[in-house]
Amino acid sequence: MPIFSSPPAGGAPAARWLRNAAFALAIGALGGCRDTGDITGSIGSSGSQQALPTSDADLRAYADDWAKRYDANPGEKIASMNYARALRALTRYAQAAAVMQAAAVKAPKDMEVLGAYGKALADAGQFEQAADVLSRSYTPERPNWSSMSVQGSIADQLGDHAKAQDFYRDALKIAPGEPNVLSNLGLSYALTKQLPLAEQVLRQAAESPRADARVRDNLALVLSLEGKFGEAEQVERQDRSAQAAAANVASIRQMIAQSNSWRDIQTLDARKHGVKPAPAKAAPDSAVPVADRPAG
Repeated sequence: MPIFSSPPAGGAPAARWLRNAAFALAIGALGGCRDTGDITGSIGSSGSQQALPTSDADLRAYADDWAKRYDANPGEKIASMNYARALRALTRYAQAAAVMQAAAVKAPKDMEVLGAYGKALADAGQFEQAADVLSRSYTPERPNWSSMSVQGSIADQLGDHAKAQDFYRDALKIAPGEPNVLSNLGLSYALTKQLPLAEQVLRQAAESPRADARVRDNLALVLSLEGKFGEAEQVERQDRSAQAAAANVASIRQMIAQSNSWRDIQTLDARKHGVKPAPAKAAPDSAVPVADRPAG
């Protein structure tokens, strides 16, 4: 799980801090929990999906092998897509975008190439260009749920959560129950401070047999923002040791305690129910940090 950045000094707007925290947890460069939907698979010479190596050493060797094939024929579709996906898995995002740009120049109307190029651009933080490329990676007759999900993550990154949620819902019409799309949708609800709805959607995502650790990390984040730290820790323990799970939740607790996010969420919920907001000092004891998260 990525290390969180500290809350802004002086208390920046809670929504902006929550957005940063959410996307830090949801790594996939799409946007945290964002998810690009295809880093764990690559297209082999037959066009079938193949799993990328899991160890860093094997992944680097895999990338080097495809780099040689790419160098022999720059811009060739299969070599470009396999090499770019390996680079993205190694977080070499700018290089992956450059590789896919060459492929897109050779095949400007290949929607599969455009989809991979748009995702690489999103990973590299070139959101506006990524959104433009992804809009050309499918048609109404041939929709692509993965590209739609990435477009949603980009919209969330840019602060247009209503548009993001429309993309996610459209993607779910094509791929019902897809955990990565549900995860992104849940985080988007959290960014608009709809925490109970965010928890509901993320629990649905986490129940899928295809859900991975990123999905559960996002659920743990939202549970923590609701003050359900014990439940968040239980979710974290599904993918890591009890000590690591406790450290991760403690990191979230520390950020909540040091920012205005928890207080703002409490105030918003109280107003919705016609209740006078509690004083700032009334934040729950469970929001007090118990330990700093280990570095590294």
